[in-house]
Amino acid sequence: MDRVKSVFRKVGSESGFTLIELVMVIVIIGILAAVAVPKFLDLQGSANDAVASGVAGELASASKANWAVCATTPPGATCTAITTCATAYSALIPTAVTGITVTGGALTAGSGATTVCTVNMTGGSATGVSATVTTP
Repeated sequence: MDRVKSVFRKVGSESGFTLIELVMVIVIIGILAAVAVPKFLDLQGSANDAVASGVAGELASASKANWAVCATTPPGATCTAITTCATAYSALIPTAVTGITVTGGALTAGSGATTVCTVNMTGGSATGVSATVTTP
């Protein structure tokens, strides 16, 4: 009987993980990674769309502010002329965002006309974001 107790005591005193436990942990980590990676990849596209939305809002606000300033400026004073969506973006937004393209119709300077510009961000959705631009 003492011999049986000593055998069980040795087995019971050993510590560590079995191979099956280690394999199960690796499998669980693999499943979690397979679920998490697509969600992180989707976040990048959403972030790019958010950047495009931010630039579109900034472009629309800047063009309206420019129109208001030009409308109240005395004759002969400096006013930013806008003829296309691309010139509106480059003239009104001081710091260009890398990966942004702005496309849209032409405007006649001095007419107070509006056009819809499309703002696209590289890696974002294919449709882009619209911004209404007003010419002074």
